[in-house]
Amino acid sequence: MEIEIRPLRPDDDRSSFSSGDVELDRFFRNYAGQNQFRLHVGVTYVASTAGLVVGYVTIAPGSMVIDRLPRRERQRLPAYPLPILRLARLAVSTTHQGQGIGSRLVRFALEMAREMARRFGCVGVVVDALPEALRFYARLGFFELVVEAGALPSRPAPRPMFLPIGSIPGTDRASSQ
Repeated sequence: MEIEIRPLRPDDDRSSFSSGDVELDRFFRNYAGQNQFRLHVGVTYVASTAGLVVGYVTIAPGSMVIDRLPRRERQRLPAYPLPILRLARLAVSTTHQGQGIGSRLVRFALEMAREMARRFGCVGVVVDALPEALRFYARLGFFELVVEAGALPSRPAPRPMFLPIGSIPGTDRASSQ
C-alpha cells in the first residue's frame, strides 16, 4: 500500500475518519482545519492512500522549561524556555491500524523537528502520551518528563514524554554517537 504524507487540505474529507478514540476523531473532524487554516496554531499532516485519509499527526512549535527534563539532559542546556516541537495529536483509522502508519507519521514529525533544529532551534519533541500509548513512544526513544508531585490527576491522563533532538536518527549528535 502506497502512503502519501502531506499537509491537510481544506477539501479533505474528514467526516468519516474513525480511529476508535472519540476525542482524536472529534479533533480531526472539527478543529484540525480551523487550527491550521484560521488560527495558525498547528499543522496537521495526513497519511492518505488512494485519496482516503488513513491517519494524521498534528504538530506545533512550543517551549518547555529545563526543570521538566531529567538531570542528565539539563547539564548542557540553558535555564530559560527551550524551543521544542510538540506532537499534539496522532491517530490512525481503525481499518489501517497495525500497519506501521502511526510510526511513519511520528518519523515524519521527527524529520520536521530535525529541520526545525537546523533552521531556528529545537531541543527535542514533546508528546502528551495517553496511557495506552506510553510503550509505543518509549519504543521510539521517548522518555517521561519530570512531573511535579500532585500534578497528576487520579484518573489516567496523558503523560508528557520527550525525545531529545540528538537522539533522532540523522541529527549530528545521533550520527556521531
